[in-house]
Amino acid sequence: MNQKPTVLLVEDDLILVEVLQDKLSSSGFKVLIAKNGLKGLKKAMTEEVDLILLDLIMPRMEGMTMLRHLREDEHLDTPVIVLTNLGSDEDAKGAMDLGAKDFLIKADHGLDDVVDRIKKILK
Repeated sequence: MNQKPTVLLVEDDLILVEVLQDKLSSSGFKVLIAKNGLKGLKKAMTEEVDLILLDLIMPRMEGMTMLRHLREDEHLDTPVIVLTNLGSDEDAKGAMDLGAKDFLIKADHGLDDVVDRIKKILK
């Protein structure tokens, strides 16, 4: 049986969560949701996840801190795509230096582009 790849969506914007969940589900992915970085980190460490879609600005633990904690665990090398409203070169460099596979600014990328990037990384 061919199992659907699992994407962990770590995002606190409930409308965006709903839209992304619908799009990812209809594109053949199983979607897990965490509404802040602390819950996202816990799910990333306890669930089988193929890719993490990570916002940077969130309550309880922001995305860059979550990414740093993920990379401290040598057994956890889940690919991460940062999807954020932050657009500075410094933010992008910081995320990539911590091992993010891609850095997308929400306003610049549609849902189809996000799905395409996920599929490319999971190939």
